[in-house]
Amino acid sequence: MLKNRFRKYLPVVVDIETGGFDPDTNAILEIAITLIEEKDKKLVVGETYRHHITPFDGSIVEKESLEFTKIKLDHPLRVSVSEIDALNDLFKIINKTKNKYKCSRAILVGHNAHFDSSFLTAAYKRNKIKKTPFHKFSVIDTVSLGVLATGQTVLARICDELDINYDNDEAHSAAYDSNVTANVFCSIVNKFDS
Repeated sequence: MLKNRFRKYLPVVVDIETGGFDPDTNAILEIAITLIEEKDKKLVVGETYRHHITPFDGSIVEKESLEFTKIKLDHPLRVSVSEIDALNDLFKIINKTKNKYKCSRAILVGHNAHFDSSFLTAAYKRNKIKKTPFHKFSVIDTVSLGVLATGQTVLARICDELDINYDNDEAHSAAYDSNVTANVFCSIVNKFDS
């Protein structure tokens, strides 16, 4: 079902926390993926994988972004890796799952998916990554799905309409947002398919 449901694309939820809004100059600070699995002909939320990212040389990290995300770059427990190391690790996980479901590519699912996609594309260019598991330009946006299913565009409000727990204190952590977005995606698709 999973490969047939999305034209042989494996949906993978991605959330990125950044140092601003410009993918060319602002650093990626966190990245998380949540896998979508299949159980009893329904989509279910799989494992979430996260990396803290070391800002790339010359990047800008805006103070307002750190205040919004509550990320402390110098926190002693924040073990960060380079963009390339994080992406290579996540690509291996995605490719393994893609093969498990016999999918040809992954497709990025995100809340405001083009934002996350733009930062990934900039990271690919910076790190000279030519091949990724993701479709080059197609994404699935839970803002669009959310407004169709609930009349809402804000993630917290969509969750409220779908009876999905949403904790404002945990929000804006890549791992938390990725997992919540995966729950929204599965809920909407499963209801549509019923």
